[in-house]
Amino acid sequence: MTRVAFALLLFIICSQENLSAQADDSLSLEEVTISAYLDKQPLLRVPASVTVIDSARINAYPGQSFVSAINTVAGVRMEERSPMSYRLSIRGSLLRSPFGIRNVKVYIDEFPLTDAGGNSYLNLIDLNSIHSFEVLKGPNGSLFGANSGGVVRLSPVGLPVDSFRLSASVGTGSFGFWHEHLKFEKRIGNHVFSISEAVQRSDGYRENSASQRIYFQATEKWNYNPSSEVSAFLFYSNLDYRTPGGLTQDQWNENPRAARPATATLPGASEQKAGVHNRTFYGGIHHERRLGKYFRHVFSVFGSFTEFENPFITNYEIRNENSSGIRSYLEAKNDQQKNFAWKADLGLESQQTLSKINNYENLAGTRGTLEGNAIIYANTEFFFTRLALDLYHRLYIETSASLNTSRYEFVINNSVSGSKNLPAELMPRLAFSLLLTKSLSWRASASRGYSPPTLAEIYPGAAGLNTTLRPEAGWNYETGFRFHDKKGRANWDVCAFYYELENAIVRRIDDNGNDFFQNAGGTKQIGIELQTTTLFYQSETGFLRKLQLINGTTISDFVFSNYISGANDFSGNQLTGVPDLVIVTALELLFPKRISFFFSHNYTEAIPLNDANSVYAASYNVFDLKIGWTHSISRRLLFGANAGVNNLFDEKYSLGNDLNAAGGRYYNVAPVRNYFVSLNLRFG
Repeated sequence: MTRVAFALLLFIICSQENLSAQADDSLSLEEVTISAYLDKQPLLRVPASVTVIDSARINAYPGQSFVSAINTVAGVRMEERSPMSYRLSIRGSLLRSPFGIRNVKVYIDEFPLTDAGGNSYLNLIDLNSIHSFEVLKGPNGSLFGANSGGVVRLSPVGLPVDSFRLSASVGTGSFGFWHEHLKFEKRIGNHVFSISEAVQRSDGYRENSASQRIYFQATEKWNYNPSSEVSAFLFYSNLDYRTPGGLTQDQWNENPRAARPATATLPGASEQKAGVHNRTFYGGIHHERRLGKYFRHVFSVFGSFTEFENPFITNYEIRNENSSGIRSYLEAKNDQQKNFAWKADLGLESQQTLSKINNYENLAGTRGTLEGNAIIYANTEFFFTRLALDLYHRLYIETSASLNTSRYEFVINNSVSGSKNLPAELMPRLAFSLLLTKSLSWRASASRGYSPPTLAEIYPGAAGLNTTLRPEAGWNYETGFRFHDKKGRANWDVCAFYYELENAIVRRIDDNGNDFFQNAGGTKQIGIELQTTTLFYQSETGFLRKLQLINGTTISDFVFSNYISGANDFSGNQLTGVPDLVIVTALELLFPKRISFFFSHNYTEAIPLNDANSVYAASYNVFDLKIGWTHSISRRLLFGANAGVNNLFDEKYSLGNDLNAAGGRYYNVAPVRNYFVSLNLRFG
């Protein structure tokens, strides 16, 4: 961490304090609440590092993917190697994720999107079908099971307060981008239901990077008596996207739009029609009942079916996955007393995933000879408990723990069979939050992170089965301050943490270009995160109606503490894939006639691309611009139009580097300057 980084952090804090002091007293930002900790709580008092991205923030960005909105969160990095190919990291590197999301637990309301094998298909979800999401940073496994990174909780489309709402949008843009979305919401008595569908496609900036997703989602909530409610959620997603593959620096300089070319020993990405085809159906039912004044019982059951195909450079993989599970807890609480309240929870979550995997020879995008197969059954369970005390509405103390178990059973090539039971692991957490004033709180916590290897790491395909891979685990310590201006002008959060991880899992590549994984010893991770939202000005008259600034600053000092691979000692090297400094800033302006202006900037420092730290991706500055206009046609009919530019100043950068890539093929080149327009209608 450099002096420049600290100076910049100090400048941001001081400048916002000074400007906020000049703001009009009529300004107001609503107090933020979160739902991830089993029930709603004011964010000011939550003893954890949590950021909420609401519908207003989501709508401010272009809406093509989760990337722009999530990357405003300090400590979080999301990459898109090609359209709809996501990777997500919370306070860590992407060493475990050549593609996809691992070591982050993802929920949709009470239902885990992450399966028992550890995979989270977030790219199946259409962003416009999500009302808001919450990001819990650091180990939160005491309530959400095994993970050492963090938790993302998605909330489906917000349920209407009136009786009827219909909305539609359509957008188009550069490189063949197209998106349409239709949503219908209705309240009938004690029933509220929502149905939405979306289609998105793109030709992509690079060769072999076309994508398409067809998405359908439905939710229903029924309060069948004053103390009970049942809700249902389901979605179907049909996702297809091509993967252009990484380029060397010379190949990037020669033609940044090219897909990975052929070599003397391997064909190219276009020739092999490299890509992913994912068809998934997911459904769940949630029941909640209040038992008198002091008790509440929650029960959820969920399941999914996935057909997954991945023609790759070296093979053609087909997976059929069936997942199911339950999540349930009983809560007791007493919040009737004036100066003392308590809450206790006891619950469990259990998941099973059966994967049938066949690996074939890839003959220019068609299946050839069967090269190997596997049947793998993954089972994960955890029991969790929590006790929370609220003293004098000022000191909030929370202690929690979970006991986690994982088991794999496998049959490889119809001949080799076996099982692996990972030892039960306890994940405790102790945290508190103290209100120093009505607007300022101080929090601190100590928690243990634990993450077993995912199914894709134990069996990465052509590289074969690896049952020697050990879980990664470690202790995280953090402290921070939150400030919510009593006049509603500012929400600020600054925190510092120290995370020491053992048996960190890293991705390696063999001589044939196949992925495999190994434990890399340990890592030491020190970080500072600053998250601010400041409403400088708001008025119902005049030329400028609103001026708001959002900033997420991440300062990281992540190093390998003990990492020896063969004859190489990487101890003390910067953690692969983690920049030292990231600053994401967004400016929102509102003018008469409901004309809005949204401007964002992402600065990311140089990123080490291999464990030896001999190759770095250059730092970059990316600017986005969006202009919108909203018009009330009638009391119930609203029309909106938006236009904007991504990568306004045509920065040349890679968003989704392939770490430790064979042959120096590190770079997945991001699109040059591109444009988009969209129209939307809302009735109701």
